[in-house]
Amino acid sequence: MDRFEAMRTLVAAIDGGSLSAASRALGIPLATVSRRVSDLEARLGTRLVVRTSRKLIPTEEGAAFLVAARRVLEDLGEAERVASGEYRAPRGELLVTAPIMFGKLHVAPIVHDFLSAYPEVTVRLVLADTLVDLVENHVDVAVRIGKLPDSSLIARRVGTVRWLICASPHYLSYNPAPSAPGDLVRHDCIAFEGFQTYRQWPFLAGTHPLSVTIRPRFSVNTADAVIDGAINGLGIARIISYQASQAVGDGALVPVLQTFSPPPIPVHLVHAAQTLQPLKLRAFMDFVIPRLERALARIDRVLDPPGKSD
Repeated sequence: MDRFEAMRTLVAAIDGGSLSAASRALGIPLATVSRRVSDLEARLGTRLVVRTSRKLIPTEEGAAFLVAARRVLEDLGEAERVASGEYRAPRGELLVTAPIMFGKLHVAPIVHDFLSAYPEVTVRLVLADTLVDLVENHVDVAVRIGKLPDSSLIARRVGTVRWLICASPHYLSYNPAPSAPGDLVRHDCIAFEGFQTYRQWPFLAGTHPLSVTIRPRFSVNTADAVIDGAINGLGIARIISYQASQAVGDGALVPVLQTFSPPPIPVHLVHAAQTLQPLKLRAFMDFVIPRLERALARIDRVLDPPGKSD
């Protein structure tokens, strides 16, 4: 029995909640997963997991062994990275995550250029609007939009984004632009929502937060569809600046109520703290950070050109 493979299989099974989940994650037959776990239990002389009809649950002994197994596998991975030269030259795979639309518009093009500059590094870019646990999912770098909670992660701020209230010139030609958030109750609006409704739009009047309940003419659950609806004159939309900048720059959308915008939202690159940072990660951070900073600065210039007044 290969004890390292057995440990990996046990960890994958418990993390996935079932033997079949481990089979899919590792790309091996279900029978092999079951045999490895059984062989490991036989070697240790104790039961490590309880198989219920719904999920796999570690026993008390299994939970203790799982902690040790994770540590052993991490040490083994570190040894392999050292031996493969990850700390002598940028090489190996990076797993990077980012929000879907921000990743598509601004992260992926930079990754393309990074791959051209570093031919011995590969990147797996996962775009998701859910918060991904970096340690649990072995993520090297994540783009996070929003205020960061206190954690042990290392964060580098690259800029800010903000919410914009926008409408098309065609819509505004038939409907006077709102001069205050309360005016929105008399306008058709476009809501970004799915099965759960979200119709409270927040604003800031001086230092006082306020919210307005909008009346949607159109609701949809993707940002690009919200933008398309606004461009086509269906109503006023609430869009994040990086999503709206191209349409605003092209004149297809016009920002309104900018003096009532909530505070800017920070954008960070985050990664786990490491005693010895692989050169592939250092190279990626050094390459991506200034380019993302410039991209976010360009967005601000589009939305707030010199000499512009609200």
